[in-house]
Amino acid sequence: MFNLTGLLKRLVIGRARRSEELGETLLPKRLALPIFASDPLSSVAYATQEILLVLTLGGLAYLHFTPWIAGAVVALMTVVVLSYRQVVHAYPSGGGSYEVASTNLGPSAGLVVAASLLVDYVMTVAVSVASGVDNIISAVPALVDQRVPLALIFVALLTAMNLRGVRESGQAFAAPTYLFIGGVLIMVGTGLFRYLLGDAPLAESAKYGIVPEPGEANLAGLALVMVVLRAFSSGCTALTGVEAISNGVPAFRKPKSKNAAATLAAMGIIAITMFVGVTTLAIVAKVHIVQDPCRLTGLPGDCTSYTQRTVIAQLASSVFGGDNSVGFYFIQAATALVLILAANTAFNGFPLLASILAQHRYLPRQLHNRGDRLAFSNGILALAVVAGLLLWAYKANVTSLIHLYILGVFTSFTLSQTGMVRHWNRELRTETDPGLRRRHRMARVVNGVGAVITGFVLVIVLATKFTQGAWLAVLAAVLLWVMMRGIRRHYDAVAAELAVTDPRSELVPPSRVLAIVLVSTIHKPTLRALAYARAFRPDHLEALTVAVDRDASVALKRQWDEYGIDVPLKVLDSPYREITRSVMEYVRSVSRDSPRDVVAVFIPEYVVGHWWENLLHNQSALWLKSRLLFTPGVMVTSVPWQLSSSARADHPAARAPGSVRRGEPTATRKSEDVSTHG
Repeated sequence: MFNLTGLLKRLVIGRARRSEELGETLLPKRLALPIFASDPLSSVAYATQEILLVLTLGGLAYLHFTPWIAGAVVALMTVVVLSYRQVVHAYPSGGGSYEVASTNLGPSAGLVVAASLLVDYVMTVAVSVASGVDNIISAVPALVDQRVPLALIFVALLTAMNLRGVRESGQAFAAPTYLFIGGVLIMVGTGLFRYLLGDAPLAESAKYGIVPEPGEANLAGLALVMVVLRAFSSGCTALTGVEAISNGVPAFRKPKSKNAAATLAAMGIIAITMFVGVTTLAIVAKVHIVQDPCRLTGLPGDCTSYTQRTVIAQLASSVFGGDNSVGFYFIQAATALVLILAANTAFNGFPLLASILAQHRYLPRQLHNRGDRLAFSNGILALAVVAGLLLWAYKANVTSLIHLYILGVFTSFTLSQTGMVRHWNRELRTETDPGLRRRHRMARVVNGVGAVITGFVLVIVLATKFTQGAWLAVLAAVLLWVMMRGIRRHYDAVAAELAVTDPRSELVPPSRVLAIVLVSTIHKPTLRALAYARAFRPDHLEALTVAVDRDASVALKRQWDEYGIDVPLKVLDSPYREITRSVMEYVRSVSRDSPRDVVAVFIPEYVVGHWWENLLHNQSALWLKSRLLFTPGVMVTSVPWQLSSSARADHPAARAPGSVRRGEPTATRKSEDVSTHG
């Protein structure tokens, strides 16, 4: 039969894949780069801008710090990339920073890393999409009022693409990423070539002056150091997503570690080259950008209606001959697209990490299950929902969201590099080969330097961004850490409670089985329930009805005798017309009278096929069953009677194979307890 929901699902996601096809989803390096490295590669579109936005708080006086800050960011990225290459080789099973910290520093440290990364992945989606929308608005200012709807639409599209599978998303996102890389390198090369020829490009904002923020002009000493450090911490957004490759090693083709390390090196070289080029070109073109346009002097019109273009947009306009040039629109389109697609790094990293945490019982087990396309669908959907809520709450504003960013990634950097130092110390205690010992010592130096530097940056980020909104990211990570510890305690407690200590005692049958069939009227579902209960051959069988309406109960008793039903019918008096309480009290009394017996309650119910039919019937069966389930020694059995409309319903059996096994939420068919009145 025609199934509209199933058809739409197949159009969006594609056909379901068999588990045996998992090997076909493994990635070559050319696809792994845009999938796992699109975030750090695309961050060059706003990392330089974030440095300039902080430095221009003091007007034009502090812009000469730009190359020094950029150099520090490049040095840090180099150290981090080298450090994570060590992680990829040492821990090829995936998990990255979380696995390193858990193995070498203990479960609590591992959870700190995991919580920080999960928060940072959410922020990656929010910041990347918001920044991409900013670049679209730079090219089409008329869309400024549609910022939030555009952001949410892009999140939905990214979600749909990732639900189709890792390989499919990589194929879709590879071209835009490579076009962005090529476009930026051509723009930087053209601009610097013009500069060497004496025809340096000039940004549209170069002619504007900047009024310093109150209290930010002519700073000296510690105050100036804090401004520079704040600009450095903002520029460190260029490092976000570097760890994603170490989390996704299992998704690479064999040899996995070698291919992942090569992809990591390529990502580092390309990202550093583009970041240095964009920053150099921004200095050459004299880009002036501020958080509040009204601090710009020399504007031709009202500052409140002036929309600043992003740094990338200003550079493209100055290099390619204006904002109507083909080059300008190409760079803007490629930048906007790759910034939005940069969220794909999080859409791959978040579900993978969540799956590992679920496997370790720190998150709900459903996050470890694969969907129809062998992607971790539940993790993808969870990430999309939380990121969408953030974009809506912060109105897709990059400046507001950026303060919540990068804190988590430097927490994971610091702890993972510290863990790697302990890893190499342990290896050196057992390794006897001189060549390997030299290699381990060198690796330990790299990771040690990485731990010190990233720890220093973490302190800077905390000091400069905490009061500006980073406290919210810290709070979210703390709450997530507490929640994951609670989930683990719950799973451990359940496992301990369900563990079999003496199989022979658990297999001892009950003394007797007392069966009760709930009845309100005599019809086919009632007779089926009686026949089904009788097939169990219980030690005692009786029917039970509640006398809500005395006349109806008398009529039911008379009809029962006329039909010659050889099952005793017990009538419970209920002067206040309370069905559930009367049934519960009677069942509990039977259970108390015979604590070694099992009471089996059979509930006849019919099944409808349309959602609106459920609105026409009461749901007392659902309420009664939920109450009975909490009663020790009571077994509840539903005996369904399918009405004709249910044959046209979207049955769970018609869904893709394995949907129940994967833990997907199946459509619950609402039912009515026909053994009750009302």
